[in-house]
Amino acid sequence: MRSLIEDFSLSALVAGFIATLISYAGPLVIIFQAAKAAGLPQEALSSWVWAISIGSGVLGIVLSLRYRVPVVIAWSAPGSALLVVLLPGIGLDQAVGAYLVASALILLIGLCGIFDRLIGRLPSAICAAMLAGILFSFGTGLFRSIQDRPLLVGAMFATYLLAKRLAPRYAVLAVLLVGCALSLGAGDIDRSALVIGLATPRWISPAFSWSGVLNVALPLVVVALTGQFVTGIAVLRNDGYTTPASPIIASSGLASLLLAPFGCHGLNLAAITAAICTGREAHEDPGRRYVAGVMGGVFYLLLGMFGATLVSLFSAFPRALIAALAGLALFAAIGGALSSAMAVPRDREAALITFLVTASGMSLFGLSAAFWGLVFGLAAHGVLSWRRPAVRVAVAPRARD
Repeated sequence: MRSLIEDFSLSALVAGFIATLISYAGPLVIIFQAAKAAGLPQEALSSWVWAISIGSGVLGIVLSLRYRVPVVIAWSAPGSALLVVLLPGIGLDQAVGAYLVASALILLIGLCGIFDRLIGRLPSAICAAMLAGILFSFGTGLFRSIQDRPLLVGAMFATYLLAKRLAPRYAVLAVLLVGCALSLGAGDIDRSALVIGLATPRWISPAFSWSGVLNVALPLVVVALTGQFVTGIAVLRNDGYTTPASPIIASSGLASLLLAPFGCHGLNLAAITAAICTGREAHEDPGRRYVAGVMGGVFYLLLGMFGATLVSLFSAFPRALIAALAGLALFAAIGGALSSAMAVPRDREAALITFLVTASGMSLFGLSAAFWGLVFGLAAHGVLSWRRPAVRVAVAPRARD
C-alpha cells in the first residue's frame, strides 16, 4: 500500500477511469442486447452486470499489484456478441452450465502453460500489426463522428492538441472535461434516459447439456483465446511488459468459474482499454503505470454496483462524445503499434497483411478479424521468410599430374 501511494499519479487515475468508461460505454450495451434477445428477467440481467463488474475489478486490482503491471481485466466483448445469437436458443440454466465448462477449459489452458509457449513464437511485428488493426476503427471513428457533432468533436480535438503541447499527461482528462462541459452547455444530455438502479447478485443453478457445451462453451473459449487473450498479451508486449500469460489466463478462468453461477459469461485480459493504461499517457515511467490498472479495477467496483444507472448515463451523452474520447485516448497506442509493426524490414509485408485483414473487420466461420489477421499474417511470414536449404555440391578432387 505504501508503494501504491508513492507511485500514485493523476494521469494513471485518469487512464484507469477512461479505460473503465469505454468498457461500459460499448461492451455493456451488447450484454443488454443479449439479455433482451433471450428475454432474461431484470433480476438475471442485474446479477450478470454485477458479476462481470466485480470480477473485472477485483481481478484487475489483484493482478496489477501482484505483477506491478497495468493488467486490465474485462468481460469478453466478442463473447457478448455471440450470446446475442446463442442465448435465445437455450435456457438460462444451460447457459450457466456452458459458462462453467468454458471457464474450466480456460483455467486448464492457463495451468498447462501452453499459451506462453505459443505467444513466445509469434513475431512481435505481427502482434503489433494485429493490435494496430484492432485499434484502427477507434481512430477513424473519431473523425467520422465530426459529421454528427462538428463543434463538439472539433473542440475536443483542438483541446487534445493544445494539451499535448502544454501538458501531455493530462491531455485525455482535458478532452473529457471539455466534451462533458460542451454537451451540458448545449443541452445535448438526454435527461429522460437517466434511471437509478443497483446491480444485485442472484444465484442461477446450472444445467449441463451437449448443445450448451458445443454451441456456447466451445465458441466462448475460442473467441476468448483468439480475440481477447492474444490481443491483450500483444498490448502488454508492445509496451515492453514481459508478464507471463499463463497466470493471467488461469486467474481469469478461475474467477469466471466462481462467478458463472451469477451470470458471468467470461472474464479475460482486455486489449483496447488496456492500451490506454499501458502507454505513456498513463505515466512516463513504465514501472508506475500499474497504478492505472489498480484504479481501473476500483472504478469497476464502484460503477459496477450501479449497472443500470451507468448504462443510462452513457445513453444520455451524445454518441459522438464517447467515440471522440475513445479515439483520442488511443492515439498513442495506435501510433506505437504501427511503429513496432513496421520497424523490422523483413517482417514489414507480413505485418501489413496482418494489419489490413484485422482492420477490415471481416468475420469467417464465426471467428473475428483479429484471429484471421493473425492467421494470414503468420502464413505470409512463413512464405516470405522461408529459405530453401543450401545444396552442397560435391567437388571432385583434382587429379595430380
